[in-house]
Amino acid sequence: MSVLKKGNKPTRGNDAVASRLADFAGENAVPLAGMSTSQEHDSGAEDIGPRSGMLGSLDVDELAASLDSTSLSRDKKSSSGNISYDPNKPKTVSVATPGQKTPKPVQNKKNPLKADLDVAKEFKKCKEESSPRLDLSKSQITVIPNTVRELTLLREFYLYGNKIGSLPPELGYLTNLETLALSENSLTTLPDTLVNLEKLKVLDLRHNRLNEIPEVVYQLKSLTTLFLRFNRIRTVDDAIRNLSNLTMLSLRENKIKELPKGVGSLVNLGTFDISHNHLEHLPEEIGHCVMLSSLDLQHNELLDIPDSIGNLKSLTRLGLRYNRLASVPASLANCVMMDEFNVEGNNISQLPEGLLSSLTNLKSITLSRNKFQSYPTGGPSQFCSVESINMEHNQINKIPYGIFSQAKCLSKLNMKDNQLTSLPLDVGTWTNMVELNLGTNQLTKIPDDIQNLEKLEVLILSNNLLRRLPPSIGNLKKLRVLDLEENKLESLPQEIGNLRELKRLVVQSNQLSCLPRAIGCLNNLEYLGAGENNLTSLPVEIGALESLASLYINDNPELHSLPLELALCYNLQIMSIENCPLSHIPAEIVARGPSLVIQYLKLNGPYCQM
Repeated sequence: MSVLKKGNKPTRGNDAVASRLADFAGENAVPLAGMSTSQEHDSGAEDIGPRSGMLGSLDVDELAASLDSTSLSRDKKSSSGNISYDPNKPKTVSVATPGQKTPKPVQNKKNPLKADLDVAKEFKKCKEESSPRLDLSKSQITVIPNTVRELTLLREFYLYGNKIGSLPPELGYLTNLETLALSENSLTTLPDTLVNLEKLKVLDLRHNRLNEIPEVVYQLKSLTTLFLRFNRIRTVDDAIRNLSNLTMLSLRENKIKELPKGVGSLVNLGTFDISHNHLEHLPEEIGHCVMLSSLDLQHNELLDIPDSIGNLKSLTRLGLRYNRLASVPASLANCVMMDEFNVEGNNISQLPEGLLSSLTNLKSITLSRNKFQSYPTGGPSQFCSVESINMEHNQINKIPYGIFSQAKCLSKLNMKDNQLTSLPLDVGTWTNMVELNLGTNQLTKIPDDIQNLEKLEVLILSNNLLRRLPPSIGNLKKLRVLDLEENKLESLPQEIGNLRELKRLVVQSNQLSCLPRAIGCLNNLEYLGAGENNLTSLPVEIGALESLASLYINDNPELHSLPLELALCYNLQIMSIENCPLSHIPAEIVARGPSLVIQYLKLNGPYCQM
């Protein structure tokens, strides 16, 4: 049983508008499942701060949200709120402002929908003030009155987060409009009169109910930014070629199966996101979009990548994760500006020889969840500037000797879930390593040279065949996490007590009969997992672990007693003692759980007055 114990203003120009945009998720947003352990660029996280004046280099959704954050800036003030809910009472919000001890209840002003009458009043006010900007976002609007035709001076019109099912044709009278934000509505089409909006540059249609891209959109030749994320679009017409001024295009999270050749006419496109669709192939013409710096193709069904991809020499980001690729073209070697190479979740067994060596600006390489049986060919020069390598979940049985001899920046290596039986003899030269994951392999030995990895903070060795740890492990003075779960360890070296920065020690599921007394030196230890072993006792020194918050000693069938000193672990919040006999403690105490067991130890030891 585990028991929790007590512990104690608008800007000019549409590029500027676009560059402030944060993606409003809204009530219809659906979170994406299956986020990788590698922190993905395409995760849909749209909380990154704007970088003005650099539209071509921004992520589509990062840009998109400034539309929402701009419109939200009207009446926002910082405060912290505590919300309590009682189904039998009206909802109240208590707000505590700085310097105020007691939160004060705030009345619900019921701002939502004074409906279309209010919209008409807002239109009249906007006209009288000759305002170039109108924000009616999140106002529960269902209908736009035809008096909208009178707002001919309007340049920015924000209507996101409403319940609008259709737009009036009178919207076509707003010929000075440059930004039209319509995300988070229920639109299924657009009026043809929008063709008159010859100055429109930013059109945001995210999170609507479009089954196709309305024909009028293909006629808006002045568009530089078009957001169509999270609709029900199945096809893209070749007329997309008309939108040659586009610099940003998002078609993410639709049902698109192919792209037309006309996409090659988007020669000014800098950011293109068509991830989370059903693409199997890309047109060769994609290679004409030579201004592309960011191309997101992840979470499709791509079977191949055209050789023309090598023409995109301005690419810094290419998202290929989670497709059905068996290979990537050698022409990718021309894309030397890329700082990340990530093909996680494909069917790739090898890379073109020398590809990684050609990409000299790479900082991160992720080849996880593929079919690699060996390291990519190309030698040590592949990893000269690389800081992080993830080869998790492949079939690699060997790390080649000297492969990291030029990898002076390498600080993170993930080889989890492969078929390694040993480590290379030069493992001691990986002196800049900070995180090393060798879990779920077939390692039987950790070499003494592990002691040279003095910068190591995280060492994962779980699910291997280790019978012992070298005493030199004690030299890893910066180690914070040591995971040895599910090995065949029969003992731990006393030198483990030298790991004074250790916060998490996992030795669950081994063959330990005791823990070393030196464990009491681990003053910063917060988590100790020692369940499913053969422990017959715990060292009395465990009472010195002042930071210990979680202790798992479950499933130790020979553990009949606990040291009275365990009661000195005042920060202990969770203790698991299931399936331990603890016969030296009254059965009725054990039956009532860990909390009472600790009280028993306290009352029966010399520490009851402490």
